[in-house]
Amino acid sequence: MSALVALPRKPWFWAFAASAIAFFATLSLTDGRGGAELLSAALTFASFSAIVGLGQMFVITLGPGNVDLSIPSTMTLAGTLSLKFMDGLTGLVLPGLGIALVVGLAAGAFNYLLIRLLRIPPIIATLSASFLYQSLAIWWNRGLRIKPPQALAEFTTGSFAGIPNMTYVGVLIAVLSWIILERSIYGRWVSAFGQNTRAARLSGVPVEAVRAMTYVSSAVLASFTGYLLASFSGGAALNMGTEYLLISIAVVVIGGSSIAGGNSNVPGIWGGALLMFLVVSMLNSYGLGAGVRLIMTGTIIIAIVAAASGKGRAV
Repeated sequence: MSALVALPRKPWFWAFAASAIAFFATLSLTDGRGGAELLSAALTFASFSAIVGLGQMFVITLGPGNVDLSIPSTMTLAGTLSLKFMDGLTGLVLPGLGIALVVGLAAGAFNYLLIRLLRIPPIIATLSASFLYQSLAIWWNRGLRIKPPQALAEFTTGSFAGIPNMTYVGVLIAVLSWIILERSIYGRWVSAFGQNTRAARLSGVPVEAVRAMTYVSSAVLASFTGYLLASFSGGAALNMGTEYLLISIAVVVIGGSSIAGGNSNVPGIWGGALLMFLVVSMLNSYGLGAGVRLIMTGTIIIAIVAAASGKGRAV
């Protein structure tokens, strides 16, 4: 009983509660029909949002001013290059994944170098870099929609035991992220960095190495998501990552991570990702225009963040 009473104090509780409300509100229009299809779609699309959200969460945990705005263009560049390299050949699926991850490593390293060597604020550095990555994607893509290998497309759109394959991937990455944050020295360093950078440096934390690893991790997760999303969508498109800029930040905030840094919440990322998809689905089901949907989505997000901020930060 005490555990149930303590649930509302969990920072991730409100995101999952709001997701459940949005789910049942959408089903109310169909008298409960289509629930399995809606849940499957929510789990699938939330997976992509959760993976990029986890990368953004690591960056935001570093403290004020730290945010990765290059996520959408990194996704696009990785998806474009990997699919073009594979050229629809199943035998090149793993090398294609390697290409995507190399793109992420390079993008993350470049972002960090802009921040470290040129002393550019992270928000400006990653935004500037995003234009470069998007331009490279346009140059390599040249307007072509490159198709993924059939086996990869079947995996990303398929399911096992009634659960979408993408959900297994997203949950696995979330679990690994939780282990890293809660059980590794790197996770403790990231939290210390966000809580007080100067104190962390004086206590022996290699703050620049931590910052570099964090920005690289965010870019790698973005490139991995681009690889999967391009395969799921049937091809790489130049606007495929656009919506994930705000989503990657929103799921972090909604999920209960502190925007001031130093405090992360992995379960909340999934709650926020589900909420973002289900809110849009609910508003679409009620036939509301785009303007009204944006206003109501923003209002709902503010309400969830306000409710969660008044509760404890225990995981």
